[in-house]
Amino acid sequence: MGGNGFVGSADASEDRRAWLSVLAKARPDEARRAWTELDVRPAYQALRNPEIGLVMVRGRMGGAGDPFNLGEMTVTRSAVRLSSGETGVGYVAGRDKLHAEIAAAVDAMLQSPTLHDGAYRQVIQPLLEAQPRRREAAGRKVAATRVEFFTMVRDRKPQA
Repeated sequence: MGGNGFVGSADASEDRRAWLSVLAKARPDEARRAWTELDVRPAYQALRNPEIGLVMVRGRMGGAGDPFNLGEMTVTRSAVRLSSGETGVGYVAGRDKLHAEIAAAVDAMLQSPTLHDGAYRQVIQPLLEAQPRRREAAGRKVAATRVEFFTMVRDRKPQA
């Protein structure tokens, strides 16, 4: 199981935090595609049907200044239990209920000894591999609209 960056580490909660982050950062269409292509999709029961709410986003000036409320962000959450007993949660940005439910189901699968490897290989790895490509594309888009500001200083001698 080792070598994938998540399983086999000393801290299982860090592993879970990492895969929940991958699921939350995935685009909804990527999550849906990965879910539909899974070899095994276990039955599950909703503990918390997907619901949409708001969270306050906090920021800090320069990363070290005093915290301030930046604004609110829409979040969708869900919780499910697999028929084998594992419980998963999903929190995603935006209003996509299916994305949150898929994230919760995959989280539960990743906690199952029998389902973990398949869920990691078929869902987490492809989503993880897509993230750098998405960041690079966003970076190119930003770079194309970048405006360089500069100040021109003239060497003027004072008038007598």
